[in-house]
Amino acid sequence: MKAVVLPRVSYALLLALGLALVSSPVFAGQSAFRQQAVGGVSIDAQGQLTSATPEVKKMLRQEMLAALDKVPGNLATPVKMRKVSLRGLNAIMKSSLETDGDLPDAVKYMAGLQRIEYVFVDEANNDVILAGPAEGWTVDENGDVVGITTGRPVLLLEDFIVAMRSVQEARQGGITCSIDPTAQGRQNLDNYLAGVSQMNASVKEGVERALGPQVITVTGVPTSSHFARVMVAADFRMKRIAMNLEPSPVRGLPSYLQMLPSARVVKNAMPRWWLACNYEPMAQSEDGLAWQLRGPGVKAMTEDEYVDEAGNVKQTGKTSPLPQKWADLMTAKYEELSAEDKIFGDLRNVMDMCVIAALIEKEQLLSKADLDLDMIKDASSPVHLEEFPAPNTVPTFFSAMKKGSHWVITASGGVDINSWEVASNIEKVAGMDKLRTEQLASNNNLWWWN
Repeated sequence: MKAVVLPRVSYALLLALGLALVSSPVFAGQSAFRQQAVGGVSIDAQGQLTSATPEVKKMLRQEMLAALDKVPGNLATPVKMRKVSLRGLNAIMKSSLETDGDLPDAVKYMAGLQRIEYVFVDEANNDVILAGPAEGWTVDENGDVVGITTGRPVLLLEDFIVAMRSVQEARQGGITCSIDPTAQGRQNLDNYLAGVSQMNASVKEGVERALGPQVITVTGVPTSSHFARVMVAADFRMKRIAMNLEPSPVRGLPSYLQMLPSARVVKNAMPRWWLACNYEPMAQSEDGLAWQLRGPGVKAMTEDEYVDEAGNVKQTGKTSPLPQKWADLMTAKYEELSAEDKIFGDLRNVMDMCVIAALIEKEQLLSKADLDLDMIKDASSPVHLEEFPAPNTVPTFFSAMKKGSHWVITASGGVDINSWEVASNIEKVAGMDKLRTEQLASNNNLWWWN
């Protein structure tokens, strides 16, 4: 049986750019490969992460646009609630195995959904329906598939497949990523700084060499997946904004370094920021057949860390006021930020998907609907995610903002998706049953409808 593929960017282009071959699930017989840059971040064949150059982003965008199908008129219209049938998606994927092995863009981009706000169980048709705002799609300057009018990322089928197949890993240990200096690198940095009599701009190269590459750790999902790269890229971008390595794209969100009021720096202490789930209790109908995912989705959190003499990081359980203030600003500006820097919108999309996957599993919605998602949920399905170089290191970049006589060298970051905790926080809300009945009544027997 053929294996399914989601073609993106040509093999020839990637070779011309000297990039790693990165693909999502590919239909048999296709020779197309995915772009290696995600959200303006590039990952080479050795797994090293850096910011993508403008030339790479331009060429990738051109290739993506050339490969993009024209959005059908009935899918191009922006709507507040589009319904997508999981039964229908699964059936289209199965039928593709018997034909040319090619999925239409509408399937790859889940009918242009931009968030999952509702889940409806359709017992009469043995189906589970995802619903949320949607519109037609295009490709932005970074090669991301985004809404034509809003510029916000659309949901990707490949990410949904990863969320569904990783639901037990999410239950057992959560889905996380982090970017951290090594213990040896921290020791090297201490030794180097001990011999520096004057802190000036010439120290930059020495600091970067001493601290060395920082290690990327991903848990809960395949490190070779687009899903994993979204988490890593969002973490990377947050860190660069916090440490003043790149300007914030939104007003009112300065870097953490710009917020430091003086040269007061605590020896061996540094803040960690990470992005986590930020949802209100899920709304549930009385009969348990309708659900609403509520809340902004993502928040920034922080904790002070202490580095011991061996270079090991110790959790303090404490939070300093200034790092907390920056985290609060990041949270308050997240909606605006995700519109300007699409990787933050991508991160919210995969968080939404993880919560929905946990909900489906926890509440046994597939059993209630008597629905088998063998193409989507089963890891042994012929629909598979091809492997490509996973992100594993990122160079240290010295932030050269001086505060008095001190320099702030680096900060750690991460992403933590505790989807099962969100899916377990539920309250019954009046009117959900009626909403489900109204939305299912408009079913046109296609795999999606407005």
